[in-house]
Amino acid sequence: MTMPFYVAPEQVMKDRAEYAQKGIARGRSLVAAVYDEGILLVAENPSRSLHKISEIYDRIAFAGVGKYNEFDQLRVAGVRHADTKGFAFSREDVDARSLANLYAQFLGQVFTHEMKPLEVEILVAELGDEGHRHQMYHIAYEGTITDEDRFAVLGGDAVTIAERFRSAVVDGWDLDTALRAAVGTLAGPERTLQPSDLEVAVLARGSTRRAFRRLPAAELAGRLLPPKGRSARGGKPAPEEDGSGRTRAGSAPAEE
Repeated sequence: MTMPFYVAPEQVMKDRAEYAQKGIARGRSLVAAVYDEGILLVAENPSRSLHKISEIYDRIAFAGVGKYNEFDQLRVAGVRHADTKGFAFSREDVDARSLANLYAQFLGQVFTHEMKPLEVEILVAELGDEGHRHQMYHIAYEGTITDEDRFAVLGGDAVTIAERFRSAVVDGWDLDTALRAAVGTLAGPERTLQPSDLEVAVLARGSTRRAFRRLPAAELAGRLLPPKGRSARGGKPAPEEDGSGRTRAGSAPAEE
């Protein structure tokens, strides 16, 4: 009589975790950060049609890294859940926390009971009303849910990128400053990311009910330029003008 093949449960969980982590680490990273008017989401993604960042509901965004077909199925399920809940009750009853809990339960169920775990990490972000803080929930492949405060980093070399970004975070910064910091952090010291390499969206307060907006390439290129008042090359202050287009007396002429 042959003996049944036995593997300790601890080893099974460890193998599944390593499998999922390797799959996620092969993908490109994503950074989300709170700025003065809302939430910024930046992903390294050269594709114009396969989105890592999407809208779930009026004030809720979804972001995923890892295998596209797996996290896109989660996105679609989230949209359906939000639409159904908003229709059955009210739009105000749809919130990021309940969506994050559903995602965490599903990912945990798959990780525990299925042969192959999902190779994904996802983020659910909600723009807060006036007087209420924004919400960002990071859900890992095994169902662990983390309530992020000022920023979140998913996928790729997340630990290194998070350390770089943490040193750059400033409370109350504007969109352009946060965007340049996020892009510089994703690129690292040895690369330069162009607008065509990026997918960027924001959840921002405005006059309309829907808060989600993608930043087109032209706007993105403009926002990534150095701040006004500094030259594009040297970073030196630009000469002041007297209103007629002439440089004020005593100020240095502009460099050629």
